[in-house]
Amino acid sequence: MITAIERFAVSRAFPDGTPYRAIGMREVAAVAAASGLPLREVELAALEREILPERYARNFRSFSFAEQAALLRAQIAVVGLGGLGGAVSEILARLGVGRLTLIDGDRFEESNLNRQLFSAVEVLGTPKAEAAAARIRAVNPAVETDPRVSFFTPENGRALLAGCQAAVDCLDNLPSRFVLEDACRSCGIPLVSAAVAGASGHVTTVFPEDRGLRAIYGEPERAPRKGAEAAFGTLPFAVWFLSCLECAEVVKLVLRRGAPLRGRLFLADLLEGLFEPVRLGPASEDERPLENPQTNPHA
Repeated sequence: MITAIERFAVSRAFPDGTPYRAIGMREVAAVAAASGLPLREVELAALEREILPERYARNFRSFSFAEQAALLRAQIAVVGLGGLGGAVSEILARLGVGRLTLIDGDRFEESNLNRQLFSAVEVLGTPKAEAAAARIRAVNPAVETDPRVSFFTPENGRALLAGCQAAVDCLDNLPSRFVLEDACRSCGIPLVSAAVAGASGHVTTVFPEDRGLRAIYGEPERAPRKGAEAAFGTLPFAVWFLSCLECAEVVKLVLRRGAPLRGRLFLADLLEGLFEPVRLGPASEDERPLENPQTNPHA
């Protein structure tokens, strides 16, 4: 396999003229077919030899070879595959997050068409998890998907999150968010959570030892089933904006770079042009920026 990867590597240059060695997706597929290995493993082998899969070329000035490989090795759960979850799944797949557990027991209906990326007239009635997996295979076949046509519950939560480094909350009701948060605590993994109402929303990242969603909504038994989205609807530009913020949080967690929104709630109102991070309780040393000098090209 290594010989084949080296043989297929070609010289290219970034827009600023910096040279790099690359391998195209057809060549990756040819090596995978000849070796019997998954596409993801071929891409990882290329990255280990500083040969860049061309599909990630525009990631590279922000990510190092080691960081792109870390994304390919990562496994992330996306819980809820509607507006937020569809955009989150697609962005993570395009970035090269190599394994996605896609969880949703719902099916597409007409009211989803205004904002849910994987919805279309021809897939109405299709399980969202299956449609998400099909779309991701079309966008980046190196990404390994595990679609679960199931609602997230206290009974199945730990099993659904098995092997994941983090979970992304893209749910549409508060009781299920608390169930997901509890499962993440039990598994010892962080949770990236967002909610949208009309043209506004918020994002935060919760580590297992944090107070988390209770600092936003109060105790679960007192929280309403639906948040403000029940009154204000969900506009597509707000959904996709908040999805981008969730994906940025996932990248920070996987690469251990930057400052996750831990202990902070990022508030956004896109119609008013207001963006404000607010603290969820007193500052903590645990909120300091993550840093991994071995993989950070800016260290």
